[in-house]
Amino acid sequence: PTIDQIAANAAIDIEEQYFHEVLVEYKKRRDIVFDALQSNPDIICKKPRGAFYIIANLPIEDAEDFVKWLLTDFSIDNETVMVAPAEGFYATPGLGKNEVRIAYVLNEEALAKAMNIFIQGLAAYQNR
Repeated sequence: PTIDQIAANAAIDIEEQYFHEVLVEYKKRRDIVFDALQSNPDIICKKPRGAFYIIANLPIEDAEDFVKWLLTDFSIDNETVMVAPAEGFYATPGLGKNEVRIAYVLNEEALAKAMNIFIQGLAAYQNR
């Protein structure tokens, strides 16, 4: 735990303004993802209040199949997105089967682009 103690010691000296700026940045990122998801009335999700990801219930039967399809069969201008099937985040078998976990760790511009690809990909997946 030595490295953890060194990091914790350094964190004590971080200015309060830093934490405010990080909070503002992640709220902007969260809102980009949440607003994009809300553009499809068939997607169900809650706006997180403290996480850096959103779990979204999609109008599909198998999120893992959708995620694989996004990576192998769908792109816009040779770009696609990667999200995680949410089933693996549940202890109860069967829960999260039609859900994905979307982390908002990209910068705002890249995240907006990624969400556009995601929303168009979902529509294409449903219409195939």
